[in-house]
Amino acid sequence: MAEKLLSELIAGIPGGVLSVSGDASVRRVVLDSRRVRPGDVFVAYQGGAQDGHRFIPDAIQRGASAVVGARPLHQLPVKELAVPYVQARDSRFALAYLAAGLHDYPARQMTMLGVTGTDGKTTTSNLIFHILQAAGIRAGMISTVNAVIGDQTLDTGFHVTTPDSPDVQEYLARMRAAGLTHAVLEATSHGLEQNRVAACDFDLAVVTNITHEHLNDHGSLEAYRAAKARLFTSLAQTPAKPFQPRRAAVLNRDDWSYEYLFPQIEAPVLSYGLHEEAAVRAEGIQVLPNGLEFQVVGCTLDSASFSFPVQTGLEGWYNVSNCLAAIAATLGVLGVEVGAVQRGILALRGIPGRMERIDLGQDFTAIVDFAHTPNALLQVLKAARQLTTGRVIAVFGSAGLRDRQKRRMMAETSAELADLTVLTAEDPRTESLSFILQEMAEGVVRRGGVEGQTFWRVPQRGEAIRFALQLARPGDLVIACGKGHEQSMCFGEIEYAWDDRTAMRAALSEYLGIEGPEMPFLPDAD
Repeated sequence: MAEKLLSELIAGIPGGVLSVSGDASVRRVVLDSRRVRPGDVFVAYQGGAQDGHRFIPDAIQRGASAVVGARPLHQLPVKELAVPYVQARDSRFALAYLAAGLHDYPARQMTMLGVTGTDGKTTTSNLIFHILQAAGIRAGMISTVNAVIGDQTLDTGFHVTTPDSPDVQEYLARMRAAGLTHAVLEATSHGLEQNRVAACDFDLAVVTNITHEHLNDHGSLEAYRAAKARLFTSLAQTPAKPFQPRRAAVLNRDDWSYEYLFPQIEAPVLSYGLHEEAAVRAEGIQVLPNGLEFQVVGCTLDSASFSFPVQTGLEGWYNVSNCLAAIAATLGVLGVEVGAVQRGILALRGIPGRMERIDLGQDFTAIVDFAHTPNALLQVLKAARQLTTGRVIAVFGSAGLRDRQKRRMMAETSAELADLTVLTAEDPRTESLSFILQEMAEGVVRRGGVEGQTFWRVPQRGEAIRFALQLARPGDLVIACGKGHEQSMCFGEIEYAWDDRTAMRAALSEYLGIEGPEMPFLPDAD
């Protein structure tokens, strides 16, 4: 990657900047002062409890060639700035375009597909990716689990959110260099709100659903759905591309987000769902021993009708919706052939930590799932009911310093749909775990739960999983929800290595008296 002049990069920021003092040669764009090397431009922004402008002196000491921030020059924590300074209207927005410009705007040389929603984003992104691959299309993917670039699969972090814009733009640049023509990008509400996917120049936007989540960060459901809407309103700002990819939006006709998003979109819209007015619909849904089968009927964006069978190894009725979203995007908008759609969906056998079965020979079913929202828990417990004739035993928690309403809602859902509930830790952070569990317990009790009979509080997550296995009888189903594929758990301000799948295997091996992994360590509850 060649160096570029700061002035050249600034010229590519839509709407420009407020002020510029000087120019400099730029090697990289960095938002963490600790990672600054000589020749980097440091971008400071206000985020949560941290004000990045405080770290400007540290960045300069480490060799930053220039600084970009949102504050006026006279409000910076330095008397005199020895390097050029740019005051941006929004430094996060500027960061994305600086990073994109440094890589010569890779998104403008590929067909960009963005997938957003509360639940199902990762699965839908993977389905689209697999269908494109089955069609012989050279595609890459950036999800909250990993980035797939050709033969490479790269981890994108501990907790699930869209990577920061410099990482996103670097992944896209690597895709372009690998000769990829399409990129599927999972866009979280944080990624959209914090401009992490600005400068991604989307051509096709897909939504799974918009339900109760992240209200602590966005303040209200209105602000949360407005963050999701950015993906769709951004279609109108995507510059023309030489190869003229199709511009369109794919909406869920079964979800209330359809009525909210439709009027805001300045592009063709294709809908999917079980709704009779959906353009892409599913009929005759059958639950198989290891997956689902259904008939897809409807029409493409060009009004070409179709009807064909689909089989998937994904479990749970909610995955019918995820499949329909992927079909609408690929066949309905991009014109992928039916055979490639069928092969691509069947090729995806599962997503790490999504309804993932852990089988060490026990006489009951053990599953790990990522469900960490009220709607997701509702859907996976409904799916669990279809997978067993025995009892459903649910193990889950609710994160600290996050939306408190979820605690009651998820606990009530489990009380109604699971036979037994074990409440435990899930990233309590600096909040009291005892208090979190108390709020959740109150939700179970409101729905008729009796502590010690139908639900229990077991603060230590490893012990909670062990306890749930001890409750299980032959034919039952034990499901641990909330962490899925994640690789850490936060207590206080420290991330401890944790994987629910490893924990489930450890507990099962102990239960069966066979060799297995050790239970990961977590600190005491409070």
